[in-house]
Amino acid sequence: MGAGKSTIGAALAARFQVALCDTDDEIERRSGRSIPQIFADDGEAAFRALEADVVADVIASHDGVVSLGGGAVMTEAVRGVLTEQAVVYLEIGPTAGFARVAHSNRPLLAAPDPAARYADLLAQRAPTYRAVAAVVVNADRDPRMVVDDIVARLADVPSDSSDQTQ
Repeated sequence: MGAGKSTIGAALAARFQVALCDTDDEIERRSGRSIPQIFADDGEAAFRALEADVVADVIASHDGVVSLGGGAVMTEAVRGVLTEQAVVYLEIGPTAGFARVAHSNRPLLAAPDPAARYADLLAQRAPTYRAVAAVVVNADRDPRMVVDDIVARLADVPSDSSDQTQ
């Protein structure tokens, strides 16, 4: 959350002259509901199952940049479909990341201390993000610099995993 996946994803898609698919947007389009509404109505487990289905469909059918929600890779099924993809982890610290989402409607931050909740989620997820990623970049800087860094580092990723950028 707050790492800049939408901004960076759009910039990467433009740079590579391909389409962007943001799986959060796709989940909302397919379900006809917002993510906060899905969480409220159905709970996180149901959302994660829907997310896994959408991610699998998108990875199989989309020929471009795919932007995943922050918790997507915590689901084993999602990690499975990413094994041959050039996954990019937009790394950001808890203070900078929370500052970007502090005033948003994020279901997982509905807590007495949202900043502490954000930091806890990031600490729990970071090892998985790193394990899945082919490329790790510092996302706490100008988006143009982040995109330039990603493009340069993707050039070093073996071609069998660079068909799509996550």
